Amino acid sequence: MFKLTPTELKAITEVAILAARQSGAILLDYAQKGFEIHRKDQAINLVTEADLHSEQAVLQNIRQAFPDHQILSEEQGLQDIPTHPIKWIIDPLDGTTNFAHGFPMYNVSIGVEYDGTCILGVVYDPTRNELFLGQKGKGATLNGAPIQVSDTPKLNEALLVTGFAYDVHTAKDNNLKEFCAFTLRARGMRRTGTAAIDLCYIACGRFDGFWELQLNPWDTAAGKVIVEEAGGKVTNYAGEPYSIYGQTIIASNGLIHQEMIDVLQLQRGK
Repeated sequence: MFKLTPTELKAITEVAILAARQSGAILLDYAQKGFEIHRKDQAINLVTEADLHSEQAVLQNIRQAFPDHQILSEEQGLQDIPTHPIKWIIDPLDGTTNFAHGFPMYNVSIGVEYDGTCILGVVYDPTRNELFLGQKGKGATLNGAPIQVSDTPKLNEALLVTGFAYDVHTAKDNNLKEFCAFTLRARGMRRTGTAAIDLCYIACGRFDGFWELQLNPWDTAAGKVIVEEAGGKVTNYAGEPYSIYGQTIIASNGLIHQEMIDVLQLQRGK
């Protein structure tokens, strides 16, 4: 049976940090010099040259160090070696719409699974030079300093954050009812346009609660570890253990979690 040793985890962490920083530098370079924008399956679902170049840099770092590991990335999907217990889960540019509009809220997100369990998360925000790191059982840090979730005790004192899927204009289940409900119950609401940053900001206490639906594994694989290692709680809308392959997520400081579940259950008629 394959078992991950502390030395191997250290090596994986070092490669993840190196890849995130290199890819973040690529994003900043494109932001300064300009780039072409392409559209995926929908007119509002964008991809840029920066996404692709950033992804290539991450993949190259991983393949050089760990050629037999699985890799799941946003632009290229699942690659090779499907039986290896380690899977890298990558979003080379989380916040593409922000990036395309020159709004400086985007990041590189790198998560690692071991036998289906998220064990490592690295999120790098190049515009602020902020690197968030979470290692299962070892805590979470921001630029090397320990972080923890807020101590906000109640929903009506909380600053919340959420996001909307690309099909918000056409989908019946589009999060708008939930957004309105929380707006009337919380102290404040925000939308950053990047789930990885939302989760990291929960982890360091800048936000108190986050919810969203229809996310992909690369949106939350890194952030889940970072939130949990900072003392937060991550579940689905029913309050069950969260899977990065699931459809709904709530992340919070833990103290307001049940109130958030109650609001979501009420709005969704459960």
